[in-house]
Amino acid sequence: MNATSIPVIVLGGSGYVAGEFLRLIAQHPRLHLGAAVSTSAAGEQIGTAFAHLVPSYAEQCFVSIDTAIAQLSDAQRWVAVSAAPHGASAALIERILSSAESAAVDVTAVDASADFRFRSAAEYEAIYSTPHGAPARLESFRCAVPEHLAEIDTPHMAQPGCFASAMLLAAVPLVAKGLTEPDFCVSAITGSTGAGGTPRETTHHPVRQSNLFAYQPLVHRHVPEVRTLTEAATGQSIGLHFVPHSGPFARGIHATVFAPRATSASADEIRAAVADYYRDSRFVHVLDAPPRLKDIVGTNYANLSVSADDGTVSVCCVIDNLVKGAAGGAMQWVNRLLGWPDTEGLEATSPGWI
Repeated sequence: MNATSIPVIVLGGSGYVAGEFLRLIAQHPRLHLGAAVSTSAAGEQIGTAFAHLVPSYAEQCFVSIDTAIAQLSDAQRWVAVSAAPHGASAALIERILSSAESAAVDVTAVDASADFRFRSAAEYEAIYSTPHGAPARLESFRCAVPEHLAEIDTPHMAQPGCFASAMLLAAVPLVAKGLTEPDFCVSAITGSTGAGGTPRETTHHPVRQSNLFAYQPLVHRHVPEVRTLTEAATGQSIGLHFVPHSGPFARGIHATVFAPRATSASADEIRAAVADYYRDSRFVHVLDAPPRLKDIVGTNYANLSVSADDGTVSVCCVIDNLVKGAAGGAMQWVNRLLGWPDTEGLEATSPGWI
């Protein structure tokens, strides 16, 4: 830890996304863990929940939110990242930010839950069927995939959902460059970690292993999120028809996005246009061949491929749902909010043979 390293509070500390936050913080050259907050595991060693993180956090324990707040006076600047559940994250962030304001401490917050993905409490409550935990804070957050927002105009940020991130990475350049009609069909498969750490019928190993099944077809709650964020990025509204699937693997999302062509450009020219859209994006690669999950698992990279026939354009996108689709994308926002390169602490490559 260097002398100028900034401490981080991780909220929701014992879940899968929190584990990724902790892993990424451990390898970040300008950040260190200040407090990992877990209501259910306060007082337990971090290594009890995340054995793979013992080399980085051998002696550190999860703490309560009150203990984390009491530590705020230890430094003048903090980062708070939240992996707390939808519906709980906003209230926790509100406690941290209010306490920091009272103590004259600067806190930069990034939320990986759904609580700050919409600009109004009414939009959020219509989708998640629960009152928003901090409606007065909504104006201080903005949500976007990092590659789709050039300038930040809020002090805090929110990361889109994992499915939403994959769909947005594929669809936004098509809309922005007028390559397709604004009406998309999406089929996407996610790994079991996307369902969180609490075992359920659809995540139980005997059900998931060697199996593939759809769920919430055409009614998944990421649909309004993707439509809202696409319009924010491009100025154009879209139709979206999304069928998610549960896959027999732990990490990753493979999304296939289809839309009617709106250009006479060749398939190669359409591919080049998408690549040009991401020309300055270190973490997004447009490939000549369909992408594979194993090439990006464990990383913050997104690999895309583009195909077209006479009537349709298709984009395949693969991301790690826990990294680029959650903690990694959020850490990109942390870097940018603090004036650092997006890539700081995030350029690790995939082990490949997982």
